Amino acid sequence: MARWRDGQGRLTVRGDRGATVTVPLEIAASYRARTKGLLGRDAVEGALLLTPAGSVHTFGMRMPIDVAYLDRRLTVLAVRTMRPGRLGLPRLRSRHVLEAAAGAMAGWGVGVGVRVEIERENGAETGAETGADG
Repeated sequence: MARWRDGQGRLTVRGDRGATVTVPLEIAASYRARTKGLLGRDAVEGALLLTPAGSVHTFGMRMPIDVAYLDRRLTVLAVRTMRPGRLGLPRLRSRHVLEAAAGAMAGWGVGVGVRVEIERENGAETGAETGADG
């Protein structure tokens, strides 16, 4: 299937009570986009997906962020809130990292075991590993 590419999309989280939350998503798949991430920003609208990624840091960031580690099937392995100037521990099965403003993920229902869906701007839907590397 197609590889992940830098761009825009939507993140959908389906809650256990039937509630669905959809937020804007920025996809950072290139080395340059992943390296820049949220550095130098004062805020983030929606979320940022880093792919491939197994760990992150918040050196040079201006705000605390929520970090969700996702496996190949886009299932959440762990969620952490990181203050600026921190180094996150690598997650062995992590293939993607989702970043958002601190506190946002709890409000969206993102937690361990939840499987998220990603729809790229071109309309391609990703419910599992359809685009990273195989």
